[in-house]
Amino acid sequence: MSRKAMVRPGGRSARVQEAVHTAVRELQAELGRPELTIPMVAARAGVTPSTIYRRWGDLQELLSDVAVEHLRPDAPPEDHGDLLADLRGWAEQFQEEMASPTGRAYIRDALLGDPDGDNAGQCSAYAAEQIAIVLARAAERGEEAPDVETVLDRVVAPMMYRILFRPTGLTGAYAHRLVEDAVRGFGAPR
Repeated sequence: MSRKAMVRPGGRSARVQEAVHTAVRELQAELGRPELTIPMVAARAGVTPSTIYRRWGDLQELLSDVAVEHLRPDAPPEDHGDLLADLRGWAEQFQEEMASPTGRAYIRDALLGDPDGDNAGQCSAYAAEQIAIVLARAAERGEEAPDVETVLDRVVAPMMYRILFRPTGLTGAYAHRLVEDAVRGFGAPR
């Protein structure tokens, strides 16, 4: 069981998490990530270093936890009225956010800080939830659509590869092409 699974929502635990996450974000902005230390974060958050070590284990796990929280979508995907437009809009926004220097740093932190893969899995779950909303809207409109796994495999997976390993040349047209290839054969217009 991951440390985060043991955290009760609300109360002191939630206040500590919020204070520590805020301290990490502020200190990263002020000093840069390489300068961060757990004692520095603890002092800013108003907790003891042992609180952070007990809850997160080490700095990388803490950075991973902050990254996962940052990568959580703030709102459901925009509804443009049809499957292709909805997925294009979502994919373009996803690509822009993830390909930004901040997004890439958060992705790396999410992947590096969690030896069991829970944080990476949570990030994947966020994308899957967003895609599921788009596909449910399409179903409500009577549109044929691929399943979530198909969109993850055909849109998110190649996009993430490019973001992590070949970030140059990522454009809205690239995101749109991936979406069009994913929905081809499912009744979506081109």
